[in-house]
Amino acid sequence: MQNIHGFSVLRETPILSFLGHPTTTKQLHFNKSASCSVFHGTVRKNSLNKYQSLSLKTNLKRLTSRIVELTRRRQLHQIFEEIEIAKRRYGKLNTIVMNAVLEACVHCGDIDSALQIFENMSKPESCGVDSVTFGTLLKGLGEARRIDEAFQLLESVEQGTAPGSPKLSPSLIYGLLNALIEAGDLWRANGLVARYRFLLHGGGGPSILMYNLLMKGYIKMGYPQNALTLHDEILCRGLKPDQLTYNTLVSACVKAGNLEFAMRLFAEMKDEAQKLKRHDLFPDAVTYTTLLKGFGHVMDLFSIQKIVLEMKSSHGLFIDRIAYTAMIDALLNCFSIKGALCLFGEVLKLSGQNPDLRPKPHLYISMMRTFAFLGDYNMVKNLHTRMWLETVGTIAPAVQVEAEELLMEAALNNGQVDVGRQLLSNIITRWKGISWTSRGSMVAVRIEALSGFTLSKLCPYILHQVSLSDPIETIMTPFPEAQPLHATLDLEKVVMRFFSAPVVPVIDEWGSCIGLVHREDCNELNAPLSKMMKAPPCITTSTSIGRVIELLLEKRYKMIIVVKSSDLYYSPNLRAVGVLTSEQLSKLTTPAWGQKNARAS
Repeated sequence: MQNIHGFSVLRETPILSFLGHPTTTKQLHFNKSASCSVFHGTVRKNSLNKYQSLSLKTNLKRLTSRIVELTRRRQLHQIFEEIEIAKRRYGKLNTIVMNAVLEACVHCGDIDSALQIFENMSKPESCGVDSVTFGTLLKGLGEARRIDEAFQLLESVEQGTAPGSPKLSPSLIYGLLNALIEAGDLWRANGLVARYRFLLHGGGGPSILMYNLLMKGYIKMGYPQNALTLHDEILCRGLKPDQLTYNTLVSACVKAGNLEFAMRLFAEMKDEAQKLKRHDLFPDAVTYTTLLKGFGHVMDLFSIQKIVLEMKSSHGLFIDRIAYTAMIDALLNCFSIKGALCLFGEVLKLSGQNPDLRPKPHLYISMMRTFAFLGDYNMVKNLHTRMWLETVGTIAPAVQVEAEELLMEAALNNGQVDVGRQLLSNIITRWKGISWTSRGSMVAVRIEALSGFTLSKLCPYILHQVSLSDPIETIMTPFPEAQPLHATLDLEKVVMRFFSAPVVPVIDEWGSCIGLVHREDCNELNAPLSKMMKAPPCITTSTSIGRVIELLLEKRYKMIIVVKSSDLYYSPNLRAVGVLTSEQLSKLTTPAWGQKNARAS
């Protein structure tokens, strides 16, 4: 026996190599070295594969984070571009990344792209789908009001024919149910609950989540009192309300104007949390901000100060940016200027240490509204300047317009009519006009009245042919004269109609008006008009002309359908009797200066 590098071997003894050939100890030293080389090469190869796998996993994780960030910015086209680059670089992407892309499509309201992504994921050579994929797609279909497709998808899951063979679970149904409730479609939401009652109830009664969603739906529909009636039913069934239940009930109380019951629920919430020793039941920032909104609306300064003091003295409560904004808004509603300024200064100071507390433009606009009403022009001007430097997020064009209108209001209330006139001229030049439904329109009217016709910045129009109190049926166009089109017609057959008409009513086979097609929505020649139409705004024949003008200006409707009162409230089919367009209304107006010149001549 001889020891070679720690191995004991027998001299001249044949052994079987890993290739199956006999060998001797004379060859053993060479073969051992060769096998060591093979072994080390295999280790290096396995290590390289492991490193590449970890690198790919890290890169895909970064890609997912990037998609989430772009989703918040609603940059869907950028997401698609980066996904294509990632496919060329890494090959097939995993389900997690593609689920993030699907969520981006839903978040941006592009349900057609979401369905295309889902179809590509479902292919055999692709990454596959899971329960998250189905939940996201169901939520998107619900938000897009494509309910029939959502129900078909659920039925395929229930029958086991869906791609990936997911199991039908309450989480899938709750996603669609929440989307329906968010859209205010309680009728279909109740239908969904009835269809899958046994699965949602787990063989027993409704869950607390079910009640939370129902209460949310009632509030969305404008029936907060109905949500409050569910409180007793929850207790009778022996269910334990959670924090979301209490917050929803408190919100319903505020919507219904029942602040006394809201405070009872608030006290009950704290008592239950202490009794059960459940910290997750204590009031959170949402509870307090909801109460602040309610008491701010009724201008109850004492209750607001009490709630603010309790919030600041609570050790387990984190006061975020939204909570600070709610406190300041409530104090401003009560004209507690000193208190609002103290909290405003506190927010600015704390935002230096915590950037998440930097105020959004809404807070500056709230402050500017109050000081504009008081006529403090210098304060409003200072806030207007600082809003561009200190706020976080995008300042929307509507906010920019309101900020300039508040500056004009502050100048007028301060007696600086010339400054207000110049600001009005700047607003008209920059924003190409002024909205007559805004707060600034009243300020513009006051400036115009003080300026007279010689210095007028506007050209008002007068409806001298009609009275604003007359019913709309006196000036409407009869519905047959609007030449409605059938919903089943393809656009290519009637495309020339939209060169002359910006909007056309659409009827079904029974002659009922079911929608309006606008010129800007005509983008598919081979598609039927029913695919491009929108729900028609309707009014009754007894609606006053003044109210209709307000709707046209406020909602920017191009056409309003006129129906009988009985059809609007008691009939599912809208038998239109007439229409009114913004173009038709403009023909009834006369410029004020033209009427003045006509009288002079």
